[in-house]
Amino acid sequence: MDILQYESKIWATADLLRGCGIKESEWPSFMMPFFALTMIESRLIRMLEEEIREIGEESLADINKEDLYEMIKDKGQGYNKYIFEQNKTLADICKNDKSFGIDFDTYLNGFDGETKDLLGVEASEGEKFLDIKGVITKLNAKKVLLGYTKLWAEIDLKPYNNSEITTLEEHIKRKWADISAETAGEQYTPDDVIALISEIIASKIEESDKLLKIYDCTCGGGNLLFGVEDRINQKFKRLTQTFGQDWNDALYALAKIESRFRPDSRIEHGNTLVDDKFYNEEFDVVIANPPYGVSWKGYQKDIENDKTGRFKYLPSISDGQLLFMQHLISKLDSVGMGVVVHNGSTLFSGDAGSSESNIRKWMIDSDIVEAIIQLPTDEFFNTGIYTYLWVLNRNKQSKHIGKVMLINASEKFKPLKKSKGSKRKEVDEANRIEIVETLTKYEDTDYAKVFYKEFFYFNKQAIMLTNVDENGNSFEEKLPMVANKRTGLEERVSSLSLTPIEISNGEQTIKEFNVTTFDTRKYDSLSAAYEQDIKQVVASLDYKEQPLVITTADAKYWFDSDKESLIKKVNEKTEMLGCGKIIVKAGFKKASKTQPERIEITVELTPDYQKDYEIIPFHEDATENRANIEAFMGKYITKPFVYLENVVGVEINFNKVFYKTEKLREVVEILGEIEAIEVELKALEEGLGL
Repeated sequence: MDILQYESKIWATADLLRGCGIKESEWPSFMMPFFALTMIESRLIRMLEEEIREIGEESLADINKEDLYEMIKDKGQGYNKYIFEQNKTLADICKNDKSFGIDFDTYLNGFDGETKDLLGVEASEGEKFLDIKGVITKLNAKKVLLGYTKLWAEIDLKPYNNSEITTLEEHIKRKWADISAETAGEQYTPDDVIALISEIIASKIEESDKLLKIYDCTCGGGNLLFGVEDRINQKFKRLTQTFGQDWNDALYALAKIESRFRPDSRIEHGNTLVDDKFYNEEFDVVIANPPYGVSWKGYQKDIENDKTGRFKYLPSISDGQLLFMQHLISKLDSVGMGVVVHNGSTLFSGDAGSSESNIRKWMIDSDIVEAIIQLPTDEFFNTGIYTYLWVLNRNKQSKHIGKVMLINASEKFKPLKKSKGSKRKEVDEANRIEIVETLTKYEDTDYAKVFYKEFFYFNKQAIMLTNVDENGNSFEEKLPMVANKRTGLEERVSSLSLTPIEISNGEQTIKEFNVTTFDTRKYDSLSAAYEQDIKQVVASLDYKEQPLVITTADAKYWFDSDKESLIKKVNEKTEMLGCGKIIVKAGFKKASKTQPERIEITVELTPDYQKDYEIIPFHEDATENRANIEAFMGKYITKPFVYLENVVGVEINFNKVFYKTEKLREVVEILGEIEAIEVELKALEEGLGL
């Protein structure tokens, strides 16, 4: 019988939880430990039966039971005294409601130490993993423990092998992910995406006597890691070994339990980014679907002080995806490859010079990125966003070296007949085959493009512009030249200081510029007068937005917005000084030996400089790149400027590469529609007698 018949039976156990007021979002925490119990028991019993078959009925009589039990323990897949030595199961315990409590406790404590730890049988403080002790306490309080356990005891998985049980487990865990994703960035990887990742990996590996080591640094419950291993094992005879690590207690426990029933698997608990349990290992294949947009602030110091050298740059603290990417690259062996699932932020977040851009540049400079595949929206169970597969490869074919392929597979899907949460689409087998063939051929198609890696680079050229007036003049030209004491060379001063006798903006006038007294009725001190009044008044003065006039003993100064120039007026004669700024400042000065406590107001005239950035295409040849920058500036920048720093950034923009212009409709067609609407309106008016 198909094991998936039990999917609905398992979910029926949640009806009892609903009936006693437990919220839907909490169901997985109640179901996980009992599902684990059912899986473990079925597998232990199968293991015993297989051991007996191997020994044979005739030889079994000659073997001491204690020896048989030791043989089972040696397999390292778990042990339970109650099951093996008393020949009783969870279903047997549930038959006697009077002794159920004692028997269930004995049953749970009959497990080996590791299984008890994973289930949380003796959990108190600290790691609880599946926390069955806590769940039992809550169910007891609601007086439904026996009834709930009976429902699970009716689920008999003994007839099914490990692979079949794993299939059921993945379906159940997927539904848990639908209803309990506490963090928006935590994504359960759907089967069709796992299949696509597996087929990409399969297209890159060959049959070999060498063990294939597969690693997932955020393995969760193991669905991606074990799903890829199972599919690789279906295609190749090559032996596989899986390694995984996760920080979530319950998901780690499920993956750990599953790993014990696989030929060669190692699952560890902990935060990969600060406590890599496989620090001395390298792998043939790395895979991961790390959390999206999740902060790493809680362990910022550990990462900043990391001594492994795996983090070349530290991305924004609000999103750790590129930390996981750098970690995974560090785990690849010299010919390893990988497929990593990310959202779009890893493609374009961060400006040139930012850590995110530098990480992308480092990856592409290292020639480790072979391709990036855009998946359809509505592919995951709790988000509808676009997601991307980064295909990493340290062993590129010669024709792929120095290149990156973009595959726009956003339309390569089949709609689901019934949506599963936010998942409404799947990359079906036919589309998966097409995507992998496109990647293998590594040639341009209507939905895939191959680029030399420099295509994704760009110059962010900083310049300092000198703004000029309507005649092309800057106030800079009016500044006097003075000798630099250090070099002896003539240089222009940076500004011209004025000694005002009045500052006016039409609404308020300031005539005192060295204030040493204050109104005792309004302020407690001169510093209070500065903070509460004068500081704000001076800060509000704006030479461009207000008719700000500076009067000195011999002239008046203001800015003419129409002419974009500073104006100087002496008597009735005005002079355009060129484009510049009027800067009014106020400062509080403490008393010194020669001067009292005071507020000083100063005025300066300065040139109007403006820092700007230009985004310019990149060329790999340094001379050609500089020539391109200068040609761009000559064509588009008309004001005087000086070059500042140039930073090379990296961005991967699918919209830019695969943008399709919408075909405009013919004017005749639009006019025809308008005419038809007018005829319809006229008929309606006649019908209403208008």
